[in-house]
Amino acid sequence: MKKLITLLLALTMVLALAGCTVTKENSNTNPPRDEGDLSYVLGNGKMVIGYTDYAPMNYTDESGTFTGFDTELAIAGCEKLGVEPEFVDINWETKEVELNAKSIDCIWNGFTIDADRLATMEITKPYVKNAQVVVMKEGAVYEGTASLIGKTVAAEQGSAGEKTVNADDNLKQASFVPKTLQTECLMEVKAGTADAAVLDLTLANTMTGEGTNYADIIIVDRLAEENYGVAFRKGSDICAEVNRIFDELVADGTMSALAEKYGLDLAE
Repeated sequence: MKKLITLLLALTMVLALAGCTVTKENSNTNPPRDEGDLSYVLGNGKMVIGYTDYAPMNYTDESGTFTGFDTELAIAGCEKLGVEPEFVDINWETKEVELNAKSIDCIWNGFTIDADRLATMEITKPYVKNAQVVVMKEGAVYEGTASLIGKTVAAEQGSAGEKTVNADDNLKQASFVPKTLQTECLMEVKAGTADAAVLDLTLANTMTGEGTNYADIIIVDRLAEENYGVAFRKGSDICAEVNRIFDELVADGTMSALAEKYGLDLAE
C-alpha cells in the first residue's frame, strides 16, 4: 500500500510540473495585448514610416538622395524618440489598412487632417499649411469650377483632392480620372488627356511653373484650405510623444528652417 501511495504522489507531482511547463510556454507564445504603440516601437528600435513619392514632402532628388520636408522632419523626430526611421513606400489607397495591420507605424507624408480621419486615426497637431488647387495648361480658359463641367479632371485616389472634387457641385459634373499618384495627375494634364487636375498646393508649387518639368502648367484656383498632420493608429500613445517633439523642434528652430528650405508655410 505504501508503495502505491508513493507512486501516486510521484505521478501527481509529475503532472503538476507538466502543467506549470505548459502555462509558462503559453505565457511566452501569447504576450500581453495591451502593449502600447510607444513601447512596441521602442522595443523594435525603429519607426516604420509609410509614404508615397510626393515632393516636397518625401521624394528622391536628381542626385538620387531620398529627401523632403517630411523625410527630414521624421528623421529629426525619430532621433529625439531614440529610434531609427524606416521609410516604406505604400499604396495610398490602402494606407489605413497597412497602418492598422502594423505593416507601418505611421503615415508621415503630407497627410491632410479632416474629421473623417480624426475619427479613425490618432493624428498630431497641424504642422504645415496646405490647400487644394486646380492646375491647368497655361492659356486654358478657366472661369471658376463651372468651366470644368463636362471636362476631364484628374486627382489622386483616396486623397484630399478627390474629396474636394466630390464636394464641389461643378466638379462632380466633370469626368473624373483617378490616379495612383499626384504626379500622374500632372502627367495627364501635360499630355492633354485631362483638362485639369486637383492637387495639393505644396506639390503644385514645387513641380509646376518656370524651371520645372511642367513649366506650362499653372495654378488657376484655390478650393480648400487645410493642414497636415502625422497619422498613427487610433488610441496610439506615440502621437502625444511626437506632439511633444514637434514643440521642441519648433522651439529650437528646426521646423522653421525646414519650412524655409522647402518653401512651405507652418501651421499656426
